[in-house]
Amino acid sequence: MNAPIFRSARPYTRWWWFSGPIEETDIRAQLQWAKDNGFGGVEIAWMYPQDNSVLGPPWLSEAWAQPVRTAAAIAAELDLGCDFTMGSAWPFGGWNVPEADAAQTYTGPSTQRLEKAWGIPLGADGGPVLNHLDQEAVARYARQFGTALGLPELAAKTAPPGLFCDSWEVLPDDLWTAGFRDKFRQRFGYDIRPFMRDLDFHPVERYDYRVLLAELALEEFYQPYTRLCHELGGFARVQCHGAPADILAAYASVDIPESEAILFDCDFADFAASAAALAGKPVVSAEAFTCVYGWEPCPGPGPHQQEEKLYDLKLIADGLMANGVNEIVWHGMPYNPPGGSQRFYATTHVGPESPLAPHFGPFNHYLDQVCTAMRRGRTYADVAVYLPLEDAWMANELPVELQKPSSKYVYEFQETKLPRALKGYRPLWVSAPFLKEATFSEGKLHCGEAEFSWLYVDVEWLERSALEELLRLALAGLPVCMAHLPHPPGSQYYADYERLVDSLLSLPNVSAGIEDVAPHPPLLAGTDLPDFWCRVDGDTLTIFFAHPMTQGLRYPMPYGPPACTGADPP
Repeated sequence: MNAPIFRSARPYTRWWWFSGPIEETDIRAQLQWAKDNGFGGVEIAWMYPQDNSVLGPPWLSEAWAQPVRTAAAIAAELDLGCDFTMGSAWPFGGWNVPEADAAQTYTGPSTQRLEKAWGIPLGADGGPVLNHLDQEAVARYARQFGTALGLPELAAKTAPPGLFCDSWEVLPDDLWTAGFRDKFRQRFGYDIRPFMRDLDFHPVERYDYRVLLAELALEEFYQPYTRLCHELGGFARVQCHGAPADILAAYASVDIPESEAILFDCDFADFAASAAALAGKPVVSAEAFTCVYGWEPCPGPGPHQQEEKLYDLKLIADGLMANGVNEIVWHGMPYNPPGGSQRFYATTHVGPESPLAPHFGPFNHYLDQVCTAMRRGRTYADVAVYLPLEDAWMANELPVELQKPSSKYVYEFQETKLPRALKGYRPLWVSAPFLKEATFSEGKLHCGEAEFSWLYVDVEWLERSALEELLRLALAGLPVCMAHLPHPPGSQYYADYERLVDSLLSLPNVSAGIEDVAPHPPLLAGTDLPDFWCRVDGDTLTIFFAHPMTQGLRYPMPYGPPACTGADPP
């Protein structure tokens, strides 16, 4: 199935529905306001009650579903999209998850519970988290949601909705599922159980564990989730970050890969955008303007919430669009009756009473213009950069000073950046599964739907199977920059590994120096290039340059006048 395209490139907004009464007149008023202010659609997200004494209808009941169908119908009438979060809060879970379908750890059922969910008083524990490593459990969860909402019949009457999955927020410690032991033994030839209680003291075995965990995350969750979204009449819009998986393979398996900022740096969107280019996905979305000046746990508010500066939001948006995003999703708009005061604790407030209200229309028009241009043709890239997945799985936690509310482990890739020396070539990430299917002919590496002139590899650890693919492609003529001598990770021993490395390095088109490998100068040259994205459509190149200050954006953004002027703009 080709991913349905959003009606336009106009931004969406997440629409927080807090547990409580939802009225048709308020639904219509808010959707009309969204249309009038340049939004292209909404994503309904069901959350905790703001008043613990007034709860909404039971989750997945007919009384809960009816206002949702009303909202979808009104949105279609107004030519707005209407997506749905698959469930309430995050990750997937709730009291509708039976014990047999709940998340597991090596020591038994996971103690993680869903928080901030519909119908659960704020501060109280919700139901169990879903087992994301069991596709049958995932199917039962998704079909229960779809049946309650009346999908795909609803989708047929309105339009295919995006069914949204937030970032992987399942606790990673000792994740387990039925059959894991047997699959592991079959794959690696030994029993992982003796190592599980102190896995961090056994990095070799921990690597093997993560390899199998990554395969299950892809095969039992992301791939089935996309198929289930199609079965329900919609498409999969998914944030795959945080998952213990090959982030590129996970993003490539869904219809709309979604990044986020600025709990994540803007250039983190390179992962979603790279996967989209490799898999031929036309749209890359991003949850934008989250916790701009810092994170504060629920109930918040975060620092300077509702005091966000428009120029800061533009820097974030520019950074996202210059790293491959072409659909902005504001985070977000709370359901409110006229004059209502409901707010979400970790978001830039969207609504008529927002201090930014006069700016939504013009700013959304700007986002629409850029994102429209950044959907034409296909993504341009000249060099593929091998994702250091093996390095990430051999490593463990990030240094404490680099950890933040959205990241703890190296494999989450929040501190993994494309090499600055390659910036003018507009590099993209690539991983082993894509190289396995790649070919080199007529001076081009044909890798999925993307094309490259050469490959850059800077890793300490490299699986033998990936090494074989590098050698195969290099023998066909692909220029390869091997920045370091790689080693085999994990417990598997290969007698011919060094011979394969020597064969690769002996080729004339393989070198440790970029200048010895790159077949031509970069598209853009300069000592301090701004972030940029490029699309090629026939003979036309379209380049979007971000404001130069986007390169230094990190969480949290400082609050105050823009550094480029030293004063508030008029």
